[in-house]
Amino acid sequence: MTYKELLENARTCIGVHCKACLVCNGIVCKNTIPGPGAKGIGDTAIRNYQKWQDLRVNMDTLCENKPVNTTLELFGQTFKYPFFAAPVGAVNMHYSDKYTDTTYNDILVSACKENGIAAFTGDGVDPKVMAGATAAIAKAGGCGVPTIKPWNLDTIQEKLALVKKANAFAVAMDIDAAGLPFLKNMTPPAGSKSIEELRRIAELAGIPFIVKGIMTIKSAMKAKDAGAAAIVVSNHGGRVLDQCPATAEVLPEIAAAVGSDLKILVDGGIRSGTDIFKALALGADGVLICRPFVTAVYGGEAEGVKLYIEKLGEELKDTMAMCGAFSLKEITKDMVRK
Repeated sequence: MTYKELLENARTCIGVHCKACLVCNGIVCKNTIPGPGAKGIGDTAIRNYQKWQDLRVNMDTLCENKPVNTTLELFGQTFKYPFFAAPVGAVNMHYSDKYTDTTYNDILVSACKENGIAAFTGDGVDPKVMAGATAAIAKAGGCGVPTIKPWNLDTIQEKLALVKKANAFAVAMDIDAAGLPFLKNMTPPAGSKSIEELRRIAELAGIPFIVKGIMTIKSAMKAKDAGAAAIVVSNHGGRVLDQCPATAEVLPEIAAAVGSDLKILVDGGIRSGTDIFKALALGADGVLICRPFVTAVYGGEAEGVKLYIEKLGEELKDTMAMCGAFSLKEITKDMVRK
């Protein structure tokens, strides 16, 4: 299977909202929710993608010719590449009913592990979503990161019990999910969290706690004070607030402020190995990619996931070699420019 064939297959079954575009840049789907679009006029998702394209990479092949090492160490785990599949929920509503969240995660989690990375899994109003996600992670030997919505504490504790049972190596909370239109006025309620509330959740987790949805230095410092082990610089793919800055715009200042105190991940419009390189150069330790992994599952199941991971990995290796960086630690901010 080629990537072109993957996209063609996906278009036959992915639903009416997603067009499985050659490049997932937010332009066609714009504000289609339900669907893969963004909030308001869809500006934030489009901006996420475009700001990575506005960055250029500095080529430098006057260096020793040696193998490229893309290995990432994170929370005691070793990954082949510094990227992960991002969490997604309600795939049957936003894409098509070919998959439920449970069947989607069954494919994604195992395929990611088999190909050297890990998947973050989503959460939902239906308790079966988290139960299915953590079951898939358990089958993968704990290689996955369940992502819990910012519910009330009682509900969070119930979900953390499933996380612990799965032996997941880390757990995340997408705090910005409080802005998802279809989560408002739901039972149990989802909402923003104070530092004290977040600290309590981090303590209850008992494993590395990742706070997803950080877009300012102030928020990053709050996550640090709450005991987070990592943050994800993310605006939820533009799905929670229109007219946000792109993640590429805020990542450098957040990375500079945080330093080595927290692991930094970033998502939002990252679509190629070259984009991944740019994110690492701006200060990220790793990246998350969401929508194209959905397309990969719909277009090719486990084989599609493998194909997409290999595509990203080869693009990253090529960019690193052409810029004179032969390990992730050698990627520096002077290797990119506006």
